[in-house]
Amino acid sequence: MQVLQMQMEVRADPAEVGRARRWARSRLAGSGIGVDEPLAETLILLISELVTNAVVHTGCPAVLRMLLPGVGGVAGAAGRAGNGTVRVEVADVSAREPRRRRADGDETGGRGLELVDGLADRWGWHREGAGKRIWCEVDRGEPYWSGVFEPQHAATNRA
Repeated sequence: MQVLQMQMEVRADPAEVGRARRWARSRLAGSGIGVDEPLAETLILLISELVTNAVVHTGCPAVLRMLLPGVGGVAGAAGRAGNGTVRVEVADVSAREPRRRRADGDETGGRGLELVDGLADRWGWHREGAGKRIWCEVDRGEPYWSGVFEPQHAATNRA
């Protein structure tokens, strides 16, 4: 199975979150995942949370990457992306580890990784050079590479 990998550089500016969402929507549509599909909305929300965490909590630029299975010559008969696992990664140069919090009541922050945990089939992070890479995966039909990339800091949502 072929896998399409796309990436975008993200500046350390909260306005980049909206740009990342627009970029991801256009790339998903181009890969055969319709913007009105629940999968697309889930992926956009995950991207929004991970990019927000990178630019707001680290103050560093980041790189957003999407890996989409079943593209090119192996797409479905209607030209749509096939089954498999869609992977989203955000890498930054901050050594600060991601930290899950439980927000209380009216707090405006602290829910990002809880959302990622609830929406993704798997997520985790690993150190990379001086920084880290946080990732999440959403299965579309049968997973293609489930577990292949899971490092020591991983959570699997088997609900």
